Formats: sequence, structure tokens, C-alpha cells
Amino acid sequence: MSELILVADDDALIRWSLCQHFESLGHRTLTAENGREALEAVEEFGPTLIFLDISMPVMDGLTALRMLRANNNAVPVVIITAEGRVDNTIEATRLGCSGYLQKPFDLREADVAAQRALSEERLLHELSYLRARERGGYAEIVGASPAMERLFDTLRRLSKIDAPTVLIQGESGTGKDMVARAIHSNGPRSGAPYMEIDCTALPEHLIESELFGHERGAFTDARVTKRGLFEVAAGGMIFLDEVGELPLGMQAKLLRALENRKFRRVGGVTEIPLNACVIAATNRSLRDEVKAGRFREDLYFRLHVVPIEVPALRERKGDIALLTQHFIERLNKAFNRSVKGASSKALELLETYRWPGNVRELRNVLECSIIMLARDVIQAADLPAEIRRNQGAQAKGCPFTLPEDGVVLEDIEKGLLAQALERTEGNQSAAARLLGISRYALRYRLEKPNATPWKGEALA
Repeated sequence: MSELILVADDDALIRWSLCQHFESLGHRTLTAENGREALEAVEEFGPTLIFLDISMPVMDGLTALRMLRANNNAVPVVIITAEGRVDNTIEATRLGCSGYLQKPFDLREADVAAQRALSEERLLHELSYLRARERGGYAEIVGASPAMERLFDTLRRLSKIDAPTVLIQGESGTGKDMVARAIHSNGPRSGAPYMEIDCTALPEHLIESELFGHERGAFTDARVTKRGLFEVAAGGMIFLDEVGELPLGMQAKLLRALENRKFRRVGGVTEIPLNACVIAATNRSLRDEVKAGRFREDLYFRLHVVPIEVPALRERKGDIALLTQHFIERLNKAFNRSVKGASSKALELLETYRWPGNVRELRNVLECSIIMLARDVIQAADLPAEIRRNQGAQAKGCPFTLPEDGVVLEDIEKGLLAQALERTEGNQSAAARLLGISRYALRYRLEKPNATPWKGEALA
């Protein structure tokens, strides 16, 4: 699989030879002439492996390695050295370097060092994932954050009792349906039927028929008697998804059935016992709906016997890495892929995004990335644009408003590059500071064909 390899060395021949070699093997490469440029390249592009020379101008390799580890960046690093000093070796080992190349070296040695470093990184990633799974999770629900542990504690308590009604509340996409299934599969009624109905999918008269059934001739199309879900699920559980969408008339009928623990089919006269646990879920605040007159207060209190709040993904950021690996493994099986995980930079972007669509949105993002991926690790560049640009926008707030008819992004970039260089009279370092990017990133953009119309002489 293709890796993104950064070669940081002040020796141009070593940079060229390593890049040529790894590109011939199908990998992509970046170069840096000193430790500072290496750190800028890591921040901008998120390489999966670094070859780092110890002795470099501006910033040496050990200093760059210290700063990487201080920023909790665990990218594997292979140290290149011509000195062989013991103190440097000890310090690099303490900082978690994955291997050494002693100058002069054979390219086969570089191959072995790269393979060993990447293999160790994958094993550590898998071990971290497995340990996290051991710490948390319930049934098919993945999580180890404090918010999820509180949820799991409630579910464990519910597994020992036969609660008549449960109310699950949470934003859309948080996994309320999975919580409902976990209650059923781990509770006293696990061997009995489990029936689901989406309260937004059917009109009022059909919801009543779906829940309570109907007698033959009860209405025009009722050619035969039909049993409802409350009857079919006898002894088991019924999941009413988005119960907040029920019309007021249907709310009254549902309340009556829950209070009396019996119901009648539409058009029927015989009362049928309600012998099923009812789990209701909603993405609305039912308290607010009661105040607005859209939900019956008595039904709210009847459903609110055992309340469960499913946290939004932004409230459980510590679970994102765990969920990411979980979804990658499932999607690998679904699409016959062999993606190993996400880079540290990609995970950082995923963890800083607010996820308005919650866990469902995260899964969809990873599914798209895996389908389109041409390598075995998801990089920051593989994520959707709104996630990539979110980090800077969250920090400062976006100063621009996108016009209704859109823009040509390349033209905007060219214009901003030209303005920054004009204002700084070609000083690249100052221009990069104005644009909020590294000088390495600025140089990368300036090297693109037709990057900027500015005609002055750029200064380093």
C-alpha cells in the first residue's frame, strides 16, 4: 500500500536517492532541508513515516523529534546519523524513534527500517484499539468515554428488570435505535419478538392500524383482519422511533393503551391485553414540545418512567478514534478493503469537527473515504472539505461568506497569494504569516503551475 514518506536531511543527494527509491515502490514522498521544515511538513501533510537526519541546520533532528512528541504526534521516525554518538542514540530511543540508518547506508537498509517502523506503528495502533474496546462498550455499542459509561451503567441496570416503558432521547444520528436493540437483546425479553415502527413514515390512520391492528371491514381497504404490532409483539418489545412526531389524536390512543395495558383493534370491540414493553425514542425535547402544545403532558410522564439520554458525538470526543477504527473494520469487510486506520492528522481533524449528524455522519464520512481511498491509511486529504477546513474556522471563525453563486477556489487562492506577496514585498516568511500557513506550505503553493500572477521577485 502507498505511504506518504517525509525525508528530512540537509544532504540533497540523500533526499533525492531516498525519494526516488520509495517512489519507485509506489509510495509518495516529501522533503525537508531542516527540522523546522520537517515540522511544517508534518503539520501540513501528515506523513505516515519520517526519515529524520540528526545533524541539520536551523533545527536539528533531535529537537524536531522532541517537538513532535511534545505535540503528541506518534508518527514513526527513522533516525539518520553519521555520528554514531551514544548520547544521541539514547535520547532518540527515549523519544520513541523506530529505527536508525548509519551513513553511508544501502537502500535495502532503508527498506527494512521503513517496513519495521510501519509494522510497529500498526501493531501499536491495533493494541490501543483492542485495549480501548476492553475498557468500554455494551452489546454492539462502541464507547469508552465517561458519557458512554454512564449510559452503559443504565443499560446494565435495565438488563436485570422488566421495565414497562423506556424513553430514549438524543439528537438524530446518535444511535437511539442501537440502544433500543441493546435493551431488548440483553434484557428479560431477549427471546421474545422485537418490533419497530417509524412514527414519521405513516399517516395517522395507518399508524393506528399498524400498532393496534384492524378488523375486517373496519375501513374501505380492510379486506381481512390484521393483527397490530402490540399484538404480534406479545411478551416482547415495541420500539416507537420518533414518538414526538405522533399527531395529538394518536397520542391520546397510545396513552390509553399504556395506562390500561389493553387496546382494541380498529373497528373491534374486544379488548386485547398489552403484554409488551414499549421503548419510545425522539430527537426532540419532549418538555419543549409539551410547552408548545404539540405533545401531551400526560403521555410524556407515562413514557418518562425510565429516561435514557444518548450523548451527542461532540460530547464524547474521546470515542472518535475508537469509533473510527470500529467503522473501518466493518467497512473493510463490506467493501473487501484492507484499510488499516487513520493518520494522526486525520484523527485530529475528526476529533475537532462538531459532527452535527453525530455517529451516523462519522460512519458516512469514513465509508466515502474508504470507497475512494487509494492507500491503506486514511490521511487528512482524504476527508471531506468541510472537515479539513473546520479546524481553522473553529479557531478564528471564517471571515468570508460564500456567495450564493459560489466561487472558483483556485482564483481566490491566487489572489490571496498575490496580495500577501505584494504587501510583504516578496518576503515568503512574512507572507506565510499573513495567510496563516507555514512557509513550507506557501512554497508548495507557489510551485504549482500558474500559482500566482505576482511578478515580483520572491524573497526566502
